[in-house]
Order: sequence, then C-alpha cells, then structure tokens
Amino acid sequence: MGAVPETLTSWLLASDPALKWQVERDMAHEPPDVWEATRERVATEGFGARLLALQDPDGQWAGGAFFPAHFDFAGPEAADGAGQPWTATTWTLTTLRTWGLPASALTGTAQKLAASSHWEYDPTLPYWGGEVDACINAATLANGAWLGADVSGLAQWFVDHQMAEGGWNCEWVNGSVRSSFNSTLNSLQAILSYEKAGGDGTAGTDALRAARKAGEEYLLTRGALRRKTTGELVQPWFGVLAYPFRWHYTALRALDYFREAALHDGAAPDPRLAEAVGMVRYKRREDGTWLQEHRFPGRVWFDVDVPPGERSKWLTFHAHRALDWWDSAESP
Repeated sequence: MGAVPETLTSWLLASDPALKWQVERDMAHEPPDVWEATRERVATEGFGARLLALQDPDGQWAGGAFFPAHFDFAGPEAADGAGQPWTATTWTLTTLRTWGLPASALTGTAQKLAASSHWEYDPTLPYWGGEVDACINAATLANGAWLGADVSGLAQWFVDHQMAEGGWNCEWVNGSVRSSFNSTLNSLQAILSYEKAGGDGTAGTDALRAARKAGEEYLLTRGALRRKTTGELVQPWFGVLAYPFRWHYTALRALDYFREAALHDGAAPDPRLAEAVGMVRYKRREDGTWLQEHRFPGRVWFDVDVPPGERSKWLTFHAHRALDWWDSAESP
C-alpha cells in the first residue's frame, strides 16, 4: 500500500488507548517502550477502564457466563434477528483481551470464575472446562490462556471435535458433520492464542498445531470465501465491514487471522487469500479510510465505534494492517 499518509496516522492515533497502542505498534512503528506504555493505559483509561469497572465481585460480568443473569431465552432478546447480548463474562473478557488489556489488571479473576461461574447450557459444567459450543469454547480457551487458567483440557477438546473436513461446527452436538466458516475461524483464533500464550509457541501440543493447520487448509481450499462444491460465496455478509467483529466470519476477520498466523509461523501470505484481499481493498475510500457498514445487534455495555455510514477508525486500522501485510510480502 505504500507509506501511510501522516494525516491518516494522526487521525488513527487520536483514539482510545485500546486502539491507539496498536496503531503505534503496527502503523506508526513506534519503539516498544512507546506502544507498551499506551497499552498499559487500557486498564486505567477509556473503554478498558469502563469495562473493568463493571466487573461483578465474583469475577463475572452481567452475572453470567455467556448470557446475562436472568436472560429470558423465550423473550424478545432471543427472537430471530435480535442478535444476542454481548455483556456477559465471556464476551467482556474477549473484548478486553483483544484490546490488549494486560492480564495483570485481572489478577484473581481466573480463580474467581473457576469457583463461581458455570455455563447456562449446563450449570454443572465449570467455567474453564467449557461446554459444547465450539465458538464459546474457543473464546474460553483464548481467555483462559491469557489469564493463566488451566485450559489444557479445553485445548484437547478442539483436537477431539475437529470435523473430517478439517474445520469445526458449533452444531456438531445437533448432528452436523460439516464444517462451518464461523466456527472454524473462531476455533483457529483460539488455538493460535493458546499456542502463543507460551511465549515461544510451545504451549500447544503437536496434535493441536496439526489441527490448526488442517483448519486453515479447510478455509484456504475454499478461497476463504466460497463453497467447495459450487464456488458460490458461502454467506452474503462475508464482505460486510463491521466492528466490533463478534463471532461472525468476514473477509477482513479472516485476513486478520491469517496475517497473525503467518507472522507467528514465519510464513508468507497464502495466495489463495487474494479474493478476500480484493474484497477488502475494494471498500477503501479515496481518503484511505473504510466505513462502518453494519452493527451486529444485541445488548452492549456501550458503543465503541461509529454508526454505519461513518468512517471507522477500528476498521480502517484492521483493513490497512491486513493490506500492508499482503502488499509488503508482494514487494520485491
């Protein structure tokens, strides 16, 4: 993509610490002492501090593991098209982790959740043991590795529940034997986070790393976008730009993952991602920004990005970083 315009970088740097430290590191290329200092501020300023202040005494948020306490599974929030609430423990931890909150800001939380939090699916299941949904277990695996909980059993769960195609599907418990793009990407992100939690990548077993590579291949053989059988786009929303990302598979989220995985593995970008790259590049505006196009519905603690139709700093950062990774690899 070439050099980043100073005005674009300055616009992105005028952000909450949760985004600013990433811009400093990956776009402004500041030395570690600069972006690490900003990252520390996530715990004390802005969005991160606001979420931390909402934590319950027992370590949870909103009184529940994946759903808020007393969530009405037959009520309007559970209706088709209503989305889901994003306020309970698992989603709040995922948000804080992806914002770069230092785990030290949540000292004791892993132990509190082990003692007090259980899954709505089956209240006999302890929090760090996970439940049956691949996407929920993925978030729990990544969050547990971040907070230092023992989630080795949950890591093995992904080896044991990988589909023959190489991916995962949250509907396996209902009899599905086909992999899902959504479930697979969420699972891959979690496995990679678990691997990286050891610092040198040794936290994952050989079997788990092999499962990750097979899951990546499941997506790549489909161009990260299309059905293998017909070549059709799997879902129409794959090209939609929306932040927060939530659990939904999109071209940008896929590129964000494959960039991180390639850097971790010391690998070049896979050429089979070219169509996804083009899909993201096409949405770039003349001023170098990307627009928010959608918000996934559901209860939130507070909004962290602009409404649809406005320039999104979060999407601009992620899209620019993904394309820079791709374009830099192609440069001689």
